[in-house]
Amino acid sequence: MWDWFSAEWFTIQKFRAFTWVDVYYLYGIAAVPVVLWLRVVFKGPIQRFNISFVKGETPTEWSSGLRWLFPVAMFLAISMILVALARPQIVRMLAEQDAEVIDIVLALDISDSMRETDLKPTRLAAAKTVAKGFIGGRLQDQIGLVVFAGEAFTLCPLTNDYDLLYGYIDDISPDRIAVAGSAIGSALAVCINRLRESQARSKVVILLSDGESNAGNLTPITAAKLAKAFGVRVYTIAIGKATSIQKILTDSTQVAATTDENTLQQIANSTNGRFYRALDSATLQQIFGQINRLERVKVKTRRYQEVKDYYRVYLNWGMVFLLIALFLKVIFVANVLED
Repeated sequence: MWDWFSAEWFTIQKFRAFTWVDVYYLYGIAAVPVVLWLRVVFKGPIQRFNISFVKGETPTEWSSGLRWLFPVAMFLAISMILVALARPQIVRMLAEQDAEVIDIVLALDISDSMRETDLKPTRLAAAKTVAKGFIGGRLQDQIGLVVFAGEAFTLCPLTNDYDLLYGYIDDISPDRIAVAGSAIGSALAVCINRLRESQARSKVVILLSDGESNAGNLTPITAAKLAKAFGVRVYTIAIGKATSIQKILTDSTQVAATTDENTLQQIANSTNGRFYRALDSATLQQIFGQINRLERVKVKTRRYQEVKDYYRVYLNWGMVFLLIALFLKVIFVANVLED
């Protein structure tokens, strides 16, 4: 209520911050001293008291100067009223963005083969970096995170708290799942389970794997049919070189872990998605950039002004100075005999 009672309202910074509706009233402030001076000129000789504030002394310069309090108070009162009439305002330009939210689940293979270094520094590290960049480029979308190896589980449910997602992604390592293999069908099923009740305009899974689906109880093709039934579009990314990657499982046994491009292509095609091959980190980043553009919704931006008037502040100050002037008028300081 008393926010107006502050010297802050008279600073140059405050006046510069205002937008003035009727700025020409401010020019009238320069005319106020002239009007007060003309009042004195046309009034004629004025009889004044010689007042001494100390017994036996003649009036001093400072005591005689008190007579100027009345015209100063009147000047300030009229000036504040003119400032109020000029309608000082602070105008803020605001914008609201409306976008139809897309629900996206990232399914990330974290099997031991993701430790390979054909993508620098490793496949998993490159995937994590690019995934974080992709998340940062989204607008209000809900994004979830599923990780899989020989089994799959939800690491983070759908959320638009991207800082939370960054933390989960940073913590991902192949050690999170002890079961070996790549359960692509199970991973896709977990993603569908997260998206099946979504009311979003578009439901998307981005599945990134470097191995053949060789684990889990659900085949990738069956999971793809489920995705199509629930309106989920799947983008599949085969990461790493297409050649076989041999892993030593025992001292005497070796098996080849190949990327099953055919299965990943079938998953993407049957769900109206796309299949990509990422041979290096730059290509992987470009792939996520393409997906980002394909799944970009139209954003409607509404711009409007927030206008706040401050004329009441200066009107209040004008009333204060006017009351002071009227008070001075009826005491010796203004010299009652001049009327």
